[in-house]
Amino acid sequence: MAPAAVYVIVFHFVPVVYGFVLSFTSYSPLSRSGPEFVGGDHYTSLLSDPDFGRALLITGRYVLQVLPLTVAIALVLAMLVNRPFKGVGFFRSALYIPHIVSLTAVSMIWLWMYSQNGLFNEVLSFFGLPGQAWLLDEQTALNAASAMRIWKALGSNMVLLLAGLQSIPKELYEAARVDGAGRWNLFRYVTLPGLRPILVYVVAMDIIFLAQGFAEIFVLTQGGPLGSTTTVNYLIYTEAFQYNQFGSASAMAFVLFALIIGFSYLSMRGISGRRN
Repeated sequence: MAPAAVYVIVFHFVPVVYGFVLSFTSYSPLSRSGPEFVGGDHYTSLLSDPDFGRALLITGRYVLQVLPLTVAIALVLAMLVNRPFKGVGFFRSALYIPHIVSLTAVSMIWLWMYSQNGLFNEVLSFFGLPGQAWLLDEQTALNAASAMRIWKALGSNMVLLLAGLQSIPKELYEAARVDGAGRWNLFRYVTLPGLRPILVYVVAMDIIFLAQGFAEIFVLTQGGPLGSTTTVNYLIYTEAFQYNQFGSASAMAFVLFALIIGFSYLSMRGISGRRN
C-alpha cells in the first residue's frame, strides 16, 4: 500500500493543505514577495462580492436544471432496459457510451451542434424555423450547456439505477400483484422504496460533479455571454489564472468545497433517516 499512500499524500493531500494555507494569504505568482498573510479577509470579502454571489446562483441554477431531468430520464431508461428483449445488451452499452467519452470532447461536438451552421439550426431550418444563437444569448446559453450535461450524465445514472432495479427481490413484486397492485402502485410502493438508497447516492454524486462544472463551460461559453454562465469553478479559474489572485481563488474553492460537503451530508442523512 505504500506507493499508493505516497501518491495520495503527495498529489492530493499536500496540494489541498497548501491551497487551504493560500486562502489565508494574498499571493500572486507575479509577485516577488511571496504569499502575505491576510487572515480571513478573503472569506469575509466573499460575503459581499457580487460576482461570487452571482456565480453561486448560476451554479445552483445549473445544478437544479440538470439534476431532476437527468435522474428522471435515467430512471425511465433503466426501467426500459431492465426488461428482457432482443438486443438489450446493445442498448445498455449504447446508452452508457456518453459517460466514457471525455467531457471536453463531448463539449467540442456540442459546440459545433450549437453553432450557426450546426445540427440544431439545420433541423430548425428544415422545419422552416429561424436559427438560434444558442450560446450567444443570455437567455439560452446556460440552458444549452445544461442540455449537453443532461445527455452526458444519462449513461452513468442509468447503469447505477439499473443495478438498483435488479437488486430488488422479485418476490416483492409477486406479492404486490397478488394483493391486486397495478403498475403505478408497484412503482410507488415497491420500485421507489427499493431504489431509495441508490437514488440518494446518484443525487449526491450528481450534485458533487455538477457543482464543480468547468470543462463544458470553458469549451462552450467561457463564462459568457456577459457572465450568464460563469459558475463558481469557472470564476475560480479566472481569478487564479487570469488575474493571478491565488489567495482569493483558493478561498472561493474552499467555500465551494464546504457547500458541496453540506449538500452531500444532507443527502446521506436522507438515507439514514429513511432506514430508521
